[in-house]
Amino acid sequence: MSKKRVLVTGAAGFLGSHLCDRFIKEGFHVIGMDNLVTGDLRNIEHLFKLENFEFYHHDVSKFIHVPGELHYILNFASPASPIDYLKIPIQTLKVGSLGTHNCLGLAKAKKARILVASTSEVYGDPLVHPQNEEYWGNVNPIGPRGVYDEAKRFQEAITMAYHTFHGVETRIVRIFNTYGPRMRLNDGRALPAFIGQALRGEDLTVFGDGSQTRSFCYVDDLIEGIYRLLMSDCAEPVNIGNPNEITLKEFADEIIKLTGTKQKITYKPLPKDDPKQRQPDIRRAKEILGWEPTVSRAAGLKITYEYFKSLPHEELFKQPKEFSSVK
Repeated sequence: MSKKRVLVTGAAGFLGSHLCDRFIKEGFHVIGMDNLVTGDLRNIEHLFKLENFEFYHHDVSKFIHVPGELHYILNFASPASPIDYLKIPIQTLKVGSLGTHNCLGLAKAKKARILVASTSEVYGDPLVHPQNEEYWGNVNPIGPRGVYDEAKRFQEAITMAYHTFHGVETRIVRIFNTYGPRMRLNDGRALPAFIGQALRGEDLTVFGDGSQTRSFCYVDDLIEGIYRLLMSDCAEPVNIGNPNEITLKEFADEIIKLTGTKQKITYKPLPKDDPKQRQPDIRRAKEILGWEPTVSRAAGLKITYEYFKSLPHEELFKQPKEFSSVK
């Protein structure tokens, strides 16, 4: 019997690379696809020697051709950090709209089941706490974060349209803050920013007064939830994240304790439309998928810190990518 074939877009990114690992482990033939604008081949270089892995250097915003059968598609192609999508806003909108449309068209043509990676950012700066899947959100469509938030909201809309109109088997995961090995130190998100600053001997920067909250899920837990959702019968969006909420001030204190740095916390103005609260309601994931996170923040942070410490010294001082050629 031939192996099931799965396409993972955004395969060289943080989550995409972990998904490739998981599907290889489960015995699938994995096809990775990435245009490498924000992804890094080093995340998947260990897979290139495997018979059951192949890689396509391709932008999903353009027509996608994959020869042969496809049983599953996981669409994770998108910038996912503010430092990226604020620099490449048009590309972010295109990958969320044109890219998702192309992936859904491929799923329809191949009769494949597709899971699209949405985000907790569809809830915007929420007026409901914790956030459940029935909440429609509080998003500023023309604010700086709108290019990402609305791209993901459109992505959900077109995915559900393909499900209802074309009968495509679709799944939608709303991903909350996730961390673990292969995150980029300079991607602008709180955890790698704090650890990077600690390793460089810099003060840790907290935006606002630090009272805004986040809920951090370790990557292995997230990948397990995504895998279960793909294999489920649920076409409705499902929150996958860790409901253990913490303020960013408390989180910065945890990083200082973990890293043993002597540095202090400094405060800067809160960016426009930055969400004040973020905590997933995971009742749907518990009921339908039998899923909840199992890795404690203390355990996950220790693994992640060891990963960052193992990076070459020059990585600590590497500047964020420039995207002058991306339109």
